[in-house]
Amino acid sequence: MTKYILYSTILAASLLGGTGCSKTFLDKENQNELSGSSFWKTREQAQQAITAAYASLQAADGSKWTWFEETYVASEYKTDEMMNNKAEGYGKPLQSFTYTTDESSFTNLWHMCFAGINRANQCIENIPQVSGNAQNGLSDAEKASLVAEAKFLRAYFYMLLQNYFTNIPLVTVTPKSNAEFYPGPATEAEIWAQVESDLQEGISQLPETRSDLEKGRVTKYTAQAYLGKAQLFQEKFSEANTAFAAVINSGKYQLLANYEDNFNGLQENGAESLFEIQFSADRTNGNDERTPMPWEVSAYALNGWELFYPSEWLAAELKKDKRTDGGYSDRVYGTMFFDDPLSKAPVVDQPGVVKSYADVKNDLNHPIYFKKYTTPTDLADNGSYTGININLMRYADVLLMQAEALNEGGQTSEALDLVNQVRTRSKAEALATMSQDALRQQIRHHERPCELAMEYGIRWADLYRWSRSKTSPEKIKTIMTGHNHEFANNYIDGKHDIYPVPLSEINKNPNSRQAQNW
Repeated sequence: MTKYILYSTILAASLLGGTGCSKTFLDKENQNELSGSSFWKTREQAQQAITAAYASLQAADGSKWTWFEETYVASEYKTDEMMNNKAEGYGKPLQSFTYTTDESSFTNLWHMCFAGINRANQCIENIPQVSGNAQNGLSDAEKASLVAEAKFLRAYFYMLLQNYFTNIPLVTVTPKSNAEFYPGPATEAEIWAQVESDLQEGISQLPETRSDLEKGRVTKYTAQAYLGKAQLFQEKFSEANTAFAAVINSGKYQLLANYEDNFNGLQENGAESLFEIQFSADRTNGNDERTPMPWEVSAYALNGWELFYPSEWLAAELKKDKRTDGGYSDRVYGTMFFDDPLSKAPVVDQPGVVKSYADVKNDLNHPIYFKKYTTPTDLADNGSYTGININLMRYADVLLMQAEALNEGGQTSEALDLVNQVRTRSKAEALATMSQDALRQQIRHHERPCELAMEYGIRWADLYRWSRSKTSPEKIKTIMTGHNHEFANNYIDGKHDIYPVPLSEINKNPNSRQAQNW
């Protein structure tokens, strides 16, 4: 997508009229600066505003460093699927469950979500007021679609908040009075209701497909898939089944033939993609649309920084993923770099240069590494960072979530068919008949982590929702202990299940309320 900057002063300027002195004939608006009254006039400005809402996916401040070293770390480092490099400082308190209320990582995750919500709310309120002029304005249908797009993004950010926090304010308008700057917490039911409402509008108003110029922007089926996810997370299995079926039956999506094409930049916004964070490596006009993700993942011996590794449990689980001939499946080789004659990984700053494990084995500091996102795609600045996109939802995830919904609804045979569809894409041997309980465990602790390992915001959300399940709960500490997490003994059920409300928020907002046990 074309990248624009929407200055935060738009909101600030729009509020000044309600809190300052009345205008006099001496008050003149500076036409060279953005303000609440000079913006929201044209189609281009509406597109800039919605792009700014998308930009929040890259962190509140738009920094590539904040996105990875704060928000990605906050989303992933507590899980059972990875371990941090002890020689690096990032995420140590999260990995060891020793974090306090002022940890910067989850504070930035909170800020990112509310920046996105704020920008989405501005779009929802102001896009309907844009001119209908045929030359540079918007038609009513275009306005409805853009508002639905903003509502989808608001729903996405609230779903993300629901997976990591509690006592979350529900903010659906830009503040107009001092009191509105200090919202109290909403109930989970209230937030889920708003999420579903926003996604339903997305389903009704968003287009089914996007042109090449709009690749990466959400569609009706993106909203449909996230509605199914929201319903699955609430254990509304029948409703989730219906939502996912609409995506599957649309014929708009398919599994890529090559598993690794989801992570090497060759199929960005392609047939398997429902939603991605867009990075382009663009540095024109002050932009910096790069990501350091390939460097963060890769081994020192491949010119990376190796901030984290697959956990021993995940590596062992992946190695159970076998082909009919006894070899490892494609998703094993596509997910990790390990001691195997067929295992290869790229040199992170040298496009086209790939090395086998044997080539660098003697130079490695750790036996196993992640491989996803390590391809130097869209390389910029003489080898400095890339423009590779980050998956938020793939069609494989939809199929596995639908399998879970079907299995919980007693349709285990149909669920198994979907699981096998995902497995056979990677040439993993198809599973034979299984009981409902056995398939539940297979989905939870093999299929989802093996297919979706280290993908942003997925594993922790799964662990958290299963810990609260009404049908088959599993405490997170029990899982951590069973999966030999090195800091499982530090985990306190009922405390580390969520992050605390950030201390900065507690200090600024007298109506905020800290999470239980914090």
